[in-house]
Amino acid sequence: MAHPLQPGRLALGTATASFQIEGSATADGRGPSIWDTFCEVPGAVRDGSDGTRACDSYLRWEEDVDLVAGLNVEWYRFSLAWPRLMPEGTGRLEPRGLAYYDRLVDTLLARGIRPTATLYHWDLPQPLEDAGGWPERATAEAFAAYGAAVHARLGDRVELWASHNEPWCAAYLGYAAGVHAPGRREGGAAHRAAHHLMLGHGLLRQAIGDVEGLGIVCNLAPVWPETPEAAPLADRLDAVRNRVWLDPLVDGAYDDVLLDVAPELADPTVVRDGDLALIHGSADWLGINYYTPIRPALGTGGSEHPEGAAYPGVGDLDLVVRDPRTDIGWEIAAEGLEELLVQVHRRTGLPLVVTENGAAMADRERDAAGVVDDQDRIAYLRDHLAATDAAIASGADVRGYFVWTLLDNFEWAEGYTKTFGLVHVDRDHDDLPRVPKASYHWVADEAVRRGSSFRGVAGADGA
Repeated sequence: MAHPLQPGRLALGTATASFQIEGSATADGRGPSIWDTFCEVPGAVRDGSDGTRACDSYLRWEEDVDLVAGLNVEWYRFSLAWPRLMPEGTGRLEPRGLAYYDRLVDTLLARGIRPTATLYHWDLPQPLEDAGGWPERATAEAFAAYGAAVHARLGDRVELWASHNEPWCAAYLGYAAGVHAPGRREGGAAHRAAHHLMLGHGLLRQAIGDVEGLGIVCNLAPVWPETPEAAPLADRLDAVRNRVWLDPLVDGAYDDVLLDVAPELADPTVVRDGDLALIHGSADWLGINYYTPIRPALGTGGSEHPEGAAYPGVGDLDLVVRDPRTDIGWEIAAEGLEELLVQVHRRTGLPLVVTENGAAMADRERDAAGVVDDQDRIAYLRDHLAATDAAIASGADVRGYFVWTLLDNFEWAEGYTKTFGLVHVDRDHDDLPRVPKASYHWVADEAVRRGSSFRGVAGADGA
């Protein structure tokens, strides 16, 4: 089989995450995660909803594989639910959970779709959080053991693996801003969590050896200061948003600005001898999730922006959002993706994949048949694919572009109030019917136009 990330061509895909779509929260031995617990906190989720049922994909996975196949894309990126596979966070694999992912992987391959698995997409088993969570080194060690055990069972069929999805959100939205699970507001704990997330990645690499195909997915963002006076502030923000992940991967070190922002990373009891060497060079590829740029301005601590508290140690700042915006309030700036891909290519030299890019839109427009006519989402995807093409033309080694997301799903602290999906999930009906939107058909046509279907790749294995 050809290398999973082929140079010189842009493969298309789509992506989902376990907690957002699977449901069946207590089925077949699955244990509670920090998101199950967080959803029980009054006011934590905008509409008071939870992931108990989500999109019911644990039961309807075959229907959802059909939807992926209908997109004509090469890749399907999904995440493995740690509490479904190891309910206590450690110990033996739960065979019923493993059987679910076995079936999913085998069916994807039979349909000519390449599976790529993310080991951690924020659903930490609650027992590990009860023991301290990501601010504790033991969680990194537990993650590596879990990841190695799963890789040993699925690695013969899953070619591309990501250790973590958006560790910035897990660390800083979860432990500093408190707007994501586990809902803690402790800046120092967030910095420790950031290191232990990267350590977990490095320990996983050590555990599985030099098997090709291990990467990490980061929600990096271009940082554009609103005024020249905000440039030093922007540098500090960039350190804790972007460089905290890239520097250990590329240099095996944390830079001086970051150490000033996050003195915990200079603590030898947190960052122990050998940690950074273990992380250094541990990724075969890098996933980039891009949605919006960050525009810091001098301010009073970001109190008007929900992410303002997610940059502990940076200083007093406001985060400015310009128009146009998506329905979730994020600025639309496709040029930010082009800039980011070129810069990260030059910084890392790693093969890059746009592992998430998409838009929450209001989805109010309907065509004559009543189908969501999301021309605004189509325009967003067209512009961001063009930005990816432009980055490639500028020399960036970008090998994939995955649309977020397949289904309208549980959008974390927004609940079911925001829709990113290519497929509408009608929550007004108990059977949760799936209806492809106009954007679904646009992506399917674009995949054919670009020749990016796995089934169309010369020499590829598949149906």
